[in-house]
Amino acid sequence: MLKKVLNFALVAGLAATSVTTAFAQDAEKTGYAGAPRTMLWSTTPSTIMDTTQYKKDGPYVIGFSNASISNSWRVGMLASIQQAAHDNADQIKQMIITDANDDPAKQVSDVQDLISRGVDLLIVSAATAEALDAIVTRAYEAGIPVVLVDRRITSENFTTFITASDYVYGHMSAQWMVEKLGGKGNIVMLPGMAGVSVAVNRIAAANEVFANYPDIKVLDMQYTDWSPAKGKQVMAALIQKYGTDINGVWNDHGLQGSGAIEAMVEAGWTDLPPITCADLNGCVKLAVQNKEPAFNYDYPPAMGGLAVKVGLDILAGKPVPHQYEMSVDVAITKGDETTSVKADKWIEDYARLDKPNDLILSTGIPDYDPTTFSVEFPQ
Repeated sequence: MLKKVLNFALVAGLAATSVTTAFAQDAEKTGYAGAPRTMLWSTTPSTIMDTTQYKKDGPYVIGFSNASISNSWRVGMLASIQQAAHDNADQIKQMIITDANDDPAKQVSDVQDLISRGVDLLIVSAATAEALDAIVTRAYEAGIPVVLVDRRITSENFTTFITASDYVYGHMSAQWMVEKLGGKGNIVMLPGMAGVSVAVNRIAAANEVFANYPDIKVLDMQYTDWSPAKGKQVMAALIQKYGTDINGVWNDHGLQGSGAIEAMVEAGWTDLPPITCADLNGCVKLAVQNKEPAFNYDYPPAMGGLAVKVGLDILAGKPVPHQYEMSVDVAITKGDETTSVKADKWIEDYARLDKPNDLILSTGIPDYDPTTFSVEFPQ
């Protein structure tokens, strides 16, 4: 009799757990408002920079050397910087913005020109870490405070780096995919651009996770230049080569992810494999429309505006962290949370089904529309 009672209790407990899990998978998610996860998880102390040497009276001349505006994410980051310059116009005499069109040699020349123009603060988003290291180091050693944003250089010769953790994205997205596949399956990897720190770090972090699962196989890795069109082209070629042996599609961003989904749909796939996204409305929107399991962890272009604000703190002599990481929401399609990776928001609520695919979701600008955005700032 006791055994029967215990068995009944066990069954009841499992049933309750199932019900609880079901409710959890459908419960409203309002987002994450806590500290950056890297701050919570890190086992090493953060370096805080003493910036009293840079303290001076304003208004200031700020130079921003941009790698490019070659995709909608970078357009969104530029808009964020322009908005921040507008919002802080009382402290900024001039915001000088250059565009290297993804040419490292031109960007080196751009930075040299900004140095010669006597900027009070230099903001850089590097085309490649290696190519920009020497010229950024020269500026830093000449006493110009340097704020890196989105992409860093190889050395530590800068004041602060504004980012969202590439390692968190790589680890969490890969862990989610492994668990969605039950620890067994074939994955294709579609990163952005070779040699760029964002892609390098996310690939390395994802591969650290995949390496822990002997039944997970990476079939192929192809760069997409963070382009929806190239993402579609690359994915179409992978489908032709591997067919339905592909069980998961890992992207380091949503730009190519949207193209990958389009390729799968056009190939006639109806049961789409798990996919990873970031930032781009098209990736999460298409995932919802095609009932595809998806993970989204934004890399907010709002970091551009934050770079301006932190830069002004430096010129006020306030201490800043050597690496400033933004807090980011995890969004997952309903029913697709895993043991280790839970949602802060549901993708079904986060995706803007009424907006175009090329909309970037995390610029920090209310009602941002890349086709109409315009703001006045000191030039």
